[in-house]
Amino acid sequence: MGKDDTRAGPLVRRPDNSAFKQQRLPAWSPMLTASTVLPFFYLTALICMLLGVLLLLTVQSTQEIKVDYTEAGTCNICLQKRKNVTNGALPCSCTVVFSVEKAFRGNVFFYYGLRNFHQNLRRYMDSRDDAQTVGRAGNLKNPSTYCEPFRKDKNGLPIAPCGAVANSIFNDSFSLVYHGSTGGFVPVPLLRNGVTWYTDKNIKFRNPQKENLTLAQVFEGTAPPPYWQKPAYALDPSDSTNNGFINDDLIVWMREAAFPNFKKLYGVLFRANKPFTKGLPVGNYSIHINYNFPVQHFQGRKEVVLTTLTWFGGQNHFLAIAYLVTSSVTLLIAVGLTVVWWKFGRNGKNMEK
Repeated sequence: MGKDDTRAGPLVRRPDNSAFKQQRLPAWSPMLTASTVLPFFYLTALICMLLGVLLLLTVQSTQEIKVDYTEAGTCNICLQKRKNVTNGALPCSCTVVFSVEKAFRGNVFFYYGLRNFHQNLRRYMDSRDDAQTVGRAGNLKNPSTYCEPFRKDKNGLPIAPCGAVANSIFNDSFSLVYHGSTGGFVPVPLLRNGVTWYTDKNIKFRNPQKENLTLAQVFEGTAPPPYWQKPAYALDPSDSTNNGFINDDLIVWMREAAFPNFKKLYGVLFRANKPFTKGLPVGNYSIHINYNFPVQHFQGRKEVVLTTLTWFGGQNHFLAIAYLVTSSVTLLIAVGLTVVWWKFGRNGKNMEK
């Protein structure tokens, strides 16, 4: 039985007479004075300035080349060809030539980029079935309704992988060639595997497993997305471990970008043989492109990006500039407060009413 409370009226709601509930605990209330506040502002400005300069120097040490190939070189022919939807399945290839004036040292990363492509639209991002791509057999042939209208094809077969994200996969392919100093043409080797996040490749994306069945037999009774030219189980004929839902290009594309202008990793320079052991040498290069992805319908642009990386990442000046701006604003505030204190508050003068 609980103890009876004989109090009535407003006494019922009165807190207990304890140090905690009556707010009598020891407390420390800092006195903000010029001698404590101003050094804090100057120290903050100094720290932000040092971080900004450090990040700026780090970013400047990276090398980057962007090549917009939307209608460059012979790609203008392919661009005009892709304007007609009926030519979507017809092959078209083109070549773009560019030069490297300063050698790229170390690891070189090859990206493809898109501009004005909004992967961050909510309905677009929801148009997928993660249970299907994680390898659940039940969802392979019964995908989520979120994938509509890319859930089933015109014949009623379930689409694998379903949804607008998978259907719109970037399907241009590239090969890079170095024009050697002796006049020869040397293919630039690119590592096409291992470009995904570990958690994506090994946890988030898995192929359905059925005993004694090949991957083609597992996908039997399903249809590829409407815009795909190959079924999921035959995306990479040269590597049987890079097919189905664990295809590297598919996994990279399925991680949606936050902004309409973005780039995604396509490959990494393989530096085992000369003349690429130290990176990309100076000289002329050409990119041979299988031009498949249409961009004119959303007024987009396509590009390839060659870049080196540092511990901070690629060539991104935003954080360095943000630190420098913060440092400048904090320093201006500190100087202003110092002037006010020196004129009105020093020794308590000029503070009368």
